[in-house]
Amino acid sequence: MGIIRDMQRVHATQAADAQRANTAATQQRQLIRRNADLAIAAAQQAASDAERKREHRRLYVEARTADAAAANADIRARLSDLDALLLSTLDVDDYIELDQFKKPLTVPPFDPGPLARPLPEPAWQSYVPPQPRGVGKLLGGDRLHQQQTASARTAYEQARARWVQAEERRKRQLAQRKQAYEQSKRAYAAKMAAYNAEVDRFAAAVAGADPASVVEYFAMVLGNSVYPDDFPQHFRLAYLPKQKHLLIEYHLPPIEVIPVVKEYRFDRVRDDLSPIPRDEGEVRRRYLDTIARVTLRTIHEVIEADRGGLVRQVSFNGIVETIDRRTGRFVAPCLVSVQTDRETFAAIKLRRVDPVACLKHLRGALSSTPDELTAVAPKIDFDQDADRDFTEEFNVLADIDERPNLVTLTDEQWEQQIADLFGVMGLMMGEPTRTPVGSRWTATDPRPIFGGTVVLHAVRGPAAGAGAVHALAGAVTAAGATKGILVSLGGIDPEAYEALAGRPLELIDGAGLVALLAGHCRVKARIELAGAPRRQGRPG
Repeated sequence: MGIIRDMQRVHATQAADAQRANTAATQQRQLIRRNADLAIAAAQQAASDAERKREHRRLYVEARTADAAAANADIRARLSDLDALLLSTLDVDDYIELDQFKKPLTVPPFDPGPLARPLPEPAWQSYVPPQPRGVGKLLGGDRLHQQQTASARTAYEQARARWVQAEERRKRQLAQRKQAYEQSKRAYAAKMAAYNAEVDRFAAAVAGADPASVVEYFAMVLGNSVYPDDFPQHFRLAYLPKQKHLLIEYHLPPIEVIPVVKEYRFDRVRDDLSPIPRDEGEVRRRYLDTIARVTLRTIHEVIEADRGGLVRQVSFNGIVETIDRRTGRFVAPCLVSVQTDRETFAAIKLRRVDPVACLKHLRGALSSTPDELTAVAPKIDFDQDADRDFTEEFNVLADIDERPNLVTLTDEQWEQQIADLFGVMGLMMGEPTRTPVGSRWTATDPRPIFGGTVVLHAVRGPAAGAGAVHALAGAVTAAGATKGILVSLGGIDPEAYEALAGRPLELIDGAGLVALLAGHCRVKARIELAGAPRRQGRPG
């Protein structure tokens, strides 16, 4: 049912875009960002007049303060999205009515265009010469009139012969077009009939608990689920028909989806946005809460979408594909695992639960320190317990999303993306210098008073730590720069923020980079790790 899945996922993508565009958080963030842009434009306009330096300074401070407000709005919007992960799905009916994918036979009527209109037949009256009158008639006009009439008759007969040929040609072309239309109509009707028959076949197979079709149906259900842009939406499903048991192995988002910055404040002395780091304990607590919400949400969507009683039991393993900061290696630990029956789960009032406490109530296993990638013992061994014939792997984003994956860009593409972004943001970018850990630019901020040389480091490896901050600070000093910017696609360690120590440096993690690209370049990028170990399964 690849065609149906494609249609359904396109529909899901459109619904997701509409939902994101209409959220209050998005509208508030856009308003704050517009105010910030207006304030910056006003400051730049005032700067052109040397006599209005004081006004320029005031407007500039307002602009930077608005910038901080916009950045804080982004953080609040992200936290709001995470907090709503479970509640947002409770207002959606996850059941998929498969008949909606049937296509009506809507064939446009036959339209032959100009061929439908007969050509005007030549009229003899148009060729008849006028009768001679008066003196002309007395001077031999009758003989001349006879000659003119004979010539007119010849011209008329020739014109009529041409008309007859043209009409015969028109009728042949009309018949040919009519025949082609009928053939096309029959072919289209046969195609629609075959397509709708396939929908009926698939619906019957799902209702009959055909394992492969059941897996496909629930993949459509989970593919319909709207998550933030940087969530992986990658999963494996298996169905054991005798036990009516659905097995789910779901890829969880990495801990970097939790903002490590609590808020930004504009420091007038340093002329910079100072990040206030979020407490490590709060980051861990929020991440635990997020993966618990994803777990409960997934099970809820499966059970709500199952009106035919196909699933009596659900097993869920949540894994995260990420980089172990201690070794630099790709790992995929299981951070949450739960097994529940339909009746037990359906009795839970999800609107009022604490997600972590709810998982414990279901006797699920949840990592106590997911930030350290501490794995739990899975309730099921997916590769051992699943029937390989009825196992399938799905990657929703890979199927429907054409956004560039920042992880897999070539070095040239990565450097061009960074240069374009900061160029749009106002920096005059120099040529990049490639280093063992990333790329480096020396740029110029053309603003009066507060501008100057800027050193920019962009890396795509593991999370940047204090060492990366010290290296950037040294480069800023060596270049006599006024500011340094570190972009770390793999995230930023809390120690990196501690190492700032009042230095004129700005740190941007992967989520922040995605937000900047969307806000300034209208590029909707994504971050999906490549090279992580993949489990085997029938390809989706």
